Amino acid sequence: MFFPRLRRQAKWVFLFLALVFGLGFVGFGVGAGGVGVGDIFRDASGSGVPSIGDAERNLSENPADPQAHRDLANAYEAAGDTDGAIEALEGLVALRPRNADALRELAGLYLAKASEAQQRAQIAQLRAAYLAPAASIPALNQLGGRVVAPDPITDAVTTRLSDAIQVAFAEAQDASARSVDMYRRIADASPRDPGVQLELAQAAEGANDAATAIQAYERFLRLAPDDPTAPEVRRILRDLRQRGGATG
Repeated sequence: MFFPRLRRQAKWVFLFLALVFGLGFVGFGVGAGGVGVGDIFRDASGSGVPSIGDAERNLSENPADPQAHRDLANAYEAAGDTDGAIEALEGLVALRPRNADALRELAGLYLAKASEAQQRAQIAQLRAAYLAPAASIPALNQLGGRVVAPDPITDAVTTRLSDAIQVAFAEAQDASARSVDMYRRIADASPRDPGVQLELAQAAEGANDAATAIQAYERFLRLAPDDPTAPEVRRILRDLRQRGGATG
């Protein structure tokens, strides 16, 4: 009786959390890849954004025009296509490598992509808990002190979902690192701007890049030692150093 009951409970937990994720995507447009209610209203009111087809034709005719790349990025963003918007903005940045607005927007899109990948990994973990609950509880695989081999279906489901989780997490890590790189380029272009150093530090901290975060926080304090946020930045620095990050 224990296994059917466990499966039924896991089923309702999975359905509830899936509903929460779904409402988040629909209602709030979680992640740049999702189209929320706000996006629908903006599209309905008419934003003047060209269609993807028109923007692509314009870019093919004017490949060296930064505005053509910008228009294509806007078209992809309006359609909820994060990857397409990233590719278009990468083209703009290739033409204008010190364009802080484009770099900052590109960093935001990479952060959105990382968030989307993390959500996919979390949903895959929930599916694993529902579809193969016994596989997630090692103690249940013991019988009379002897390890019981998982059945082929459970083993196949677990392997497939495990692969999906690993792929999603790898994508999230790559996107987070690319976001940090964009902020680093902004900081290189504006070395005396303390706000940019703070953005870089926060992005690096979110990407678990402690060394870069520490360096950027230290630069922020050198540039703005009396800023109202300086005490909190000093506290964060102490925490990062205590966790073993190297100073720059």
